[in-house]
Order: sequence, then structure tokens, then C-alpha cells
Amino acid sequence: MKKLAIAALLSLTAGAAMADPVEGVWQTEPDDGSYAHITIAPCGAAYCGVISRTFKAEGEYASPNLGKTLVIDMVPNGEGNYAGKVWRPSNDKIYVGKIQLNGDNLKLAGCIAGGLLCSKQSWQRVK
Repeated sequence: MKKLAIAALLSLTAGAAMADPVEGVWQTEPDDGSYAHITIAPCGAAYCGVISRTFKAEGEYASPNLGKTLVIDMVPNGEGNYAGKVWRPSNDKIYVGKIQLNGDNLKLAGCIAGGLLCSKQSWQRVK
């Protein structure tokens, strides 16, 4: 019985250690006066980020964008870098996306012209 308990504990610990560092809840920079919490989790072999909470200066509000995917099919390509797509709610456009992760700071870029012109944001980990 003791061996079974130890095996179960090791299994849980190994699973937790295998989570990708990009997984979690991230706070965006303000865009058009509001900001959001984005929950990034696996979606198939990639990572996607869903708008889980939205805020204005007055506080939290129920945006029509709640539950929509903002970070789309980000695939890790080494050293904290990811490539995929991003959706910008304010203009309803999808861009070539890049993430550079450094601890609890995530730099997200949405790019056009094959990645030559990019709009960037820095997000902070909430949890």
C-alpha cells in the first residue's frame, strides 16, 4: 500500500512538472480602454488562449468577447519562443503571432507583412 501511495505521488508530481511554462492566466495591456485575463492551455499539440475575464477602468464587466480565443495554435519553437496566430478583438482581425516568454512576463506580437511589422504587448502572469 505504501508503494502504491508513493507511486501515485510521484505520478502527480511528474505531471505538474511537465506543464508548459506558457500555461496559466495572463493579464493583457489595456487596448482601447479595456484589458483582459487570458487563460492559456493546451489545444491539441499547440497552445491557445481564451479570454476568461474582462475589465474596464470601472472594474470587471461582461464583454461580448468572453470565451473567445485570442491566442491561436501557438507552437513552441525553443528558448521560450512560440509561433502561431493572434486575434485582435478591437478590429476583428487575425495576425501572425509570436510569443517570447521570460518567467512571468510574456511578450506577444501580432504581425503583418510576413512578420516584418508587428504590434506588441507585454503581459504579466496572474496565476
